[in-house]
Order: sequence, then structure tokens, then C-alpha cells
Amino acid sequence: MKILGLLGGVASGKSTVAEMFHKLGAAVLDADRAGHEVMRMPAVRAAIGGRWGKDVIGPDGEIDRSALARIVFAPPPDGPWQLAELEKIAHPEIRKRLRAEADQFAQQGAPLVILDAPVMLKAGWNALCDAIAFVDCPVDQRLARAAARGWTAEEFRRREASQESIAEKKALADFVLDNSQDVSYIQAQVERCWQSLLKAES
Repeated sequence: MKILGLLGGVASGKSTVAEMFHKLGAAVLDADRAGHEVMRMPAVRAAIGGRWGKDVIGPDGEIDRSALARIVFAPPPDGPWQLAELEKIAHPEIRKRLRAEADQFAQQGAPLVILDAPVMLKAGWNALCDAIAFVDCPVDQRLARAAARGWTAEEFRRREASQESIAEKKALADFVLDNSQDVSYIQAQVERCWQSLLKAES
């Protein structure tokens, strides 16, 4: 079984590409979903509450992700430092969850696993991968997609700045998937990547 990591800029379409691979037969490791699950772990919730106080705890006793995001994605110098503190708490637990899920997929006979993780490089999760695919998309299209999600241009820039540069991500890629055109265009590239990975596996 091979693990293919997906990299790309904010709102580049990584989740869409992951879903295309899934429909071809790949299993998907969703780091965002794993992160949500980790945030509900009592030990993690207690560590976050202890670090940032009751302002990041909602009425239901769970982490208020919006309140926490306002802190960790705040402008420098405070935001990046606060984000690093959160990552120290959450990333080790997310990695354990991703590794366990990958092992489970291997036992089930999955031919390929897709790792969709926006902070893959920062967290070192690319070490779990056999290959990397970069989802390429112009910044103006990505900004428009982010706006459709309800993000402001400033929020987009803050989130992009919290990750490695586009050039750095693209330089690490074994495959570059151009997501600047219609669905059929990216679908054809995904299918070629799929065939290449399965051929290498055999």
C-alpha cells in the first residue's frame, strides 16, 4: 500500500482531489477531521483550556474552534507563536490517529491512501508518505473559493502565511495536478496519477 500526500495552497481544491481518488478506490486520511476528533479528547481539551482559558471553551464544554482560530491566526507577532503552542498540543495526537488509520487501511487491503493535511510539512507528516502530489491553482481562483466559504481576504492571507510557501510545496511534489480549469481536466490528471502509482506498486 502506498500513501500519497496532497499539498497545495489554501482553497486549491485538495479535498476535491482527495474525493476523486476515493472514488477510484483510494482510502482517505483527512487530517482536518482527525484534528476535530483530537480536539474532543479530554486530555487535549483540558490542555487547551489550561493554556487559553474559558474564552476558548463553548457552553457545551467543547473547544470553541472559532474563538481559538481568532487567537492562533491573529497577525504577528502573537498569532504565529500562539499557533505553535496549539500545534505542540494537537499534532502528536493527530499523527498517532493518522498512523493508526493508515495501518487499518493497509490491513483492509487498500491499494492507495491519500493524506489530505494542510500542515503536512510543518507537522512532519510527509514522512508517512511514499509520494507527494501538489494541487496547483492560481491565487485569484483560490481567493474566490475562500470567499465562497465565508472567509475574508485577510483571513485567507493569514492562513496562507501560516503554511509553507507555494514554491516550497511544489518543489517537493512527485506529481503536479493543475486545478485551474474544469472538473474533467483535473479528473483526467487524477486518473493518470492513480495509474502511475498503481503501476509502480505492481
